[in-house]
Amino acid sequence: MNKEILVFGAGKSATCLIDYIIKEAGIYKWQVTVADNDLALAASKVGQHPHAKAVSTNVENIAARNAIIQSADIVISLLPPALHFLVAQDCVQFGKNLLTASYTDDKIRSLQPAIEEKKLLFLCEMGLDPGIDHMSAMQLIHRIKKEGGTITSFLSHCGGLVAPESDDNPWHYKISWNPRNVVMAGKAGAVYLQNKKKKTMGYENLFDPARVTGIPGIGSLAWYPNRDSMDYINLYQLNGVETFIRTTLRYPQFSYGWKNIIGLNLTDETIFYDTDGLTLKDFFTLHFEQNHLSDAIRDIDQRADILINQLDYLGRQDDKTMINKGRCSAMDILQFALEQKLVLHPQEKDMIVMLHEIEYLQAGKRYRLRSHLIVKGDDNLRTAMAKTVGLPLGIAAKMILMGKIKASGLYIPITAEIYEPVLNELQLHGISFFENCIELS
Repeated sequence: MNKEILVFGAGKSATCLIDYIIKEAGIYKWQVTVADNDLALAASKVGQHPHAKAVSTNVENIAARNAIIQSADIVISLLPPALHFLVAQDCVQFGKNLLTASYTDDKIRSLQPAIEEKKLLFLCEMGLDPGIDHMSAMQLIHRIKKEGGTITSFLSHCGGLVAPESDDNPWHYKISWNPRNVVMAGKAGAVYLQNKKKKTMGYENLFDPARVTGIPGIGSLAWYPNRDSMDYINLYQLNGVETFIRTTLRYPQFSYGWKNIIGLNLTDETIFYDTDGLTLKDFFTLHFEQNHLSDAIRDIDQRADILINQLDYLGRQDDKTMINKGRCSAMDILQFALEQKLVLHPQEKDMIVMLHEIEYLQAGKRYRLRSHLIVKGDDNLRTAMAKTVGLPLGIAAKMILMGKIKASGLYIPITAEIYEPVLNELQLHGISFFENCIELS
């Protein structure tokens, strides 16, 4: 039967999803529509494939949005999270299944009764983190429990990094996904469970370069608690666990630099500057003067601190790069600097690292299981980030259209019906975990 798959969004994370969906459409004679506000961008991702087309659509235009959703059999949204709800409402109205890679929020949850009434499947958190982290974690959790184990500690780490062979700057970082998410990361602080106690950590304390874990073949990476881990204790069926933390990984030098970036008020959203006619050097000079930070910068400079190299790399001495973006916050200008300086160039590679650390009791003995994943990109388009965000969505969409995933309701991928077939196919694309388990004394 001829099916139509609608993909909203053709940005950085969509490339491998679109490649995959178009290839599968050729096999099963499905049709693919890629909708983006930027028609040229969407067309570049689709190419000349007979089973695919690109369309220009302003998702906030109700008539245009309704028209393309009505003709689809399944909808995948890679739009900014704030726009998912517009698509979700239409999917409920017209009876369409929906997949996203974004966190489930209260707006989407408000649609749950209607989703269930119409027997639709809304599958959220179906990318990398959240997504592959949920699926791989639940596979381990269910296996340990089936074998009679009781989990006492669970840490799940994930990071989008630059691959070692493309790492050539003092930040040890290059942008492979939405730069807005990079500058916003950690702003809300974090909540987690450690040694049976609920802990809250503020933004200013998240980026500790000394808080590290080891990754085989990579070395030490710094981690910081990610958002609110507490809700996932129940979802992961780990009530009674003593420690539960979901984290983000970075190279330690990045965490050191970002901790100082926060201290220098460069992520501030309330300090504004008129950037027309302003160079990056002008901005940094003005910012440090107005925030009475010049003495602190001179002190760091005299110590030849790594932070000075990092700030210089972002443009502290750059009197050529003009900002020219009107009135902007300090954080907006920082994002501009990151986009200019931390570029992943055409033949460079990014890297995804994921690690689950699980401690459990079984037959009177205590064990630690470590399961890790390392994925590298092919280039700056088919990145590891695009692979690991896009492929789970594409595989799940195919499984739903083929009737291999029959669930209905509002889901994240924590049930075996969803995670088993998706993880199995991901292995065929080189996305595989490697395990090591030791008995603890």
